Amino acid sequence: MKRQEFIRQLMQRGCVLLRHGSRHDIYLNPANNLKQPVPRHTEVDDHLVSHILKQLGLK
Repeated sequence: MKRQEFIRQLMQRGCVLLRHGSRHDIYLNPANNLKQPVPRHTEVDDHLVSHILKQLGLK
């Protein structure tokens, strides 16, 4: 999945960018206060997308 599309989906589900890291951006789900890093690759593997969504409490 394209990173920009994944970020758009996170934002639509209520997540916000907490901070920029060196190789990852940290996103926060304010509903449950869970944080998860998202890599800055142009493509994000579908398994990683599923893992990130699960860790943020969105799946």
